[in-house]
Amino acid sequence: MAITLTSLDPLKTFGFDDIIDVRSPAEFAEDHLPGAINLPVLSDAERAEVGTIYKQDSPFRARKIGAALVAANAARHLQGPLADKPGNWRPLVYCWRGGQRSGSFASILSQIGWRVDLISGGYKAWRGLVVDSLYTQPFPGPVVVLDGNTGSAKTALLGHLADAGLQVLDLEGLAHHRGSLFGAMPGGQPSQKMFERNLAMAMAALDPARAVVVEAESSKVGNCRLPPGLWKAMAAAPRVVIEASLQARAEYLVTAYADLATDQAKLHHIIGLLAPQHAAEVIEGWHRMATEGAFNALAADLMARHYDPRYEKHRQRLAEDRDGADAPFEFPTDSLSDDALRRLSDQMTGTIEQLYPGAASSTVSRPA
Repeated sequence: MAITLTSLDPLKTFGFDDIIDVRSPAEFAEDHLPGAINLPVLSDAERAEVGTIYKQDSPFRARKIGAALVAANAARHLQGPLADKPGNWRPLVYCWRGGQRSGSFASILSQIGWRVDLISGGYKAWRGLVVDSLYTQPFPGPVVVLDGNTGSAKTALLGHLADAGLQVLDLEGLAHHRGSLFGAMPGGQPSQKMFERNLAMAMAALDPARAVVVEAESSKVGNCRLPPGLWKAMAAAPRVVIEASLQARAEYLVTAYADLATDQAKLHHIIGLLAPQHAAEVIEGWHRMATEGAFNALAADLMARHYDPRYEKHRQRLAEDRDGADAPFEFPTDSLSDDALRRLSDQMTGTIEQLYPGAASSTVSRPA
């Protein structure tokens, strides 16, 4: 039996015990359905081999060799990860388009006695829903942008706003990146397709009747590109802005980017990437501060010379595009401590509630 996906609702609602992606490991790594496990019926090398034979030699020979490889790999899965599955186990199986690979594996599982279902259209059908959500449909609901210069603790404040009952969309969390040249995180970023999958799922969970707060970003978070619809919604949205001092931001950054302080080679490498944009003596000064462990001074100087001027240019362009739009709501603070961020969260929540009544859900209890 094949099921047809019509929305991005979690597949767990269908009652399957496991979702099995039988595509090659490289295909799975690029993107897959949420919660899926990878039991490839062809390895990357085997898939390439069969594809070459199909195109350059004989489709019949390719299918014969492919069938033998699928059978051998299926046997390994049955004797390995599927060995302890009970008789009432119910898997959902898919491949690229719901074709030969998933059909072959599902047939073997069915012969054992398991109730197996396929996804009509396979991964391609799922990907179509993601693309439609991000590139065709309008963003679901009103947007409020949380803005502030580098080091303003926007991501941390986003968490406090969520605690206060507001809907938030954590783009940096979805992209696994802190949004600047220094923002790479252990494990690297997801592929563009996987980022879009995660973003589409997060958007599908939003209540379109309530505003959602999104941290100000450029059109890319690291290497992950924002879809045009979201970017346009952010550009036109009202903005709540953290106005923190340079020193407060520097102190916060030293804590937030503590991992770089312990990796001198990486820190110096990133500073070197800024060489085309600054005078040699400026770059040398940053290298010296890094070597001497003057991280507060380094953070402050990087913001004053590099990040703040670029933020200001970006805001000027945005203001020109938003000609006639309301001025941003500014929230000054002399500290970015957790207590200070809580106070900012309360102030911002009140403002957002005035803009969009009901934005803060009454069902959410604020942590003590």
